[in-house]
Amino acid sequence: MSAVSAGVPPKDFSVDRPLPPGRYGPAGLLRAEWTKLRSVRSTMWTLVVTVLAVVGIGAVATAVTAAHWNSGGPVERFGFDPTQRSLAGLFLGQIAIGVLGVLAMSAEFSSGTIRATFAAAPHRTLVLVCKTVVFGLVALVTSEVLTFAAFELGQQLLKGTTPYATLGQPGVLRAVAGAGLVLTVMGLFALGLATIIRHTAGALATYVGLLLVLPLIIQAFPASFQQAVLRYMPLVIAEHMATTRLTAGAFGGGSLLSPWVGFAALCGYTLAALVIGAVLLNRRDA
Repeated sequence: MSAVSAGVPPKDFSVDRPLPPGRYGPAGLLRAEWTKLRSVRSTMWTLVVTVLAVVGIGAVATAVTAAHWNSGGPVERFGFDPTQRSLAGLFLGQIAIGVLGVLAMSAEFSSGTIRATFAAAPHRTLVLVCKTVVFGLVALVTSEVLTFAAFELGQQLLKGTTPYATLGQPGVLRAVAGAGLVLTVMGLFALGLATIIRHTAGALATYVGLLLVLPLIIQAFPASFQQAVLRYMPLVIAEHMATTRLTAGAFGGGSLLSPWVGFAALCGYTLAALVIGAVLLNRRDA
């Protein structure tokens, strides 16, 4: 006997039904973002490059310094900062961690999986916040481990023939820990740029341009302009954070921001990029 003849009305599939709400709350999104970050091959390869940049280049720089210390001139010896020398890989480390930050967001747009993410979690701002938290924690732990490892390895290579530093000396702990914080914030800045631009190549080009190309362009302007602008550049702020000699920099010859003021400026840039990214994320289609 059919459902109609039994008096049971057939189901009406033509009635519009509201879509179910997103199933993922903050805890579920954090787990999902952690799974996505650690399961992508590019994450592991980028972290390997970051290790080689921060620790490897720092080891090479300190080893070369130790080998040629006796043949160096008095000017080089007077201005020598063993802490800064062991953190010589900080610049390339910023590029590597920036690549990871860009890929953490742009890879989903490139592959189209961002649509599935937003379907499971329609609150796009919450998605960005959870992605930022997960990436920020991974970047922070990785960066601090690498900067302290680079410092310890570098000082061991300097011992015996060259002046070396210890964490108890003035400014050393701030420089080493601060270098790790700089790497973390620059990675988050790259993630913010990727949220705004949504294309891997474009976000990487913008990040490298702001980090490296823009300071080079500014140095072509008169010295007064250089002194006023270069002190706010991320590259200059990072280099100043990683040294214990807080004097006027070589960038334009002007005075630089103090390490923590410069770091606050970096945090401001990063916050602005993430906020703009969140606004655009909610206004544009996936």
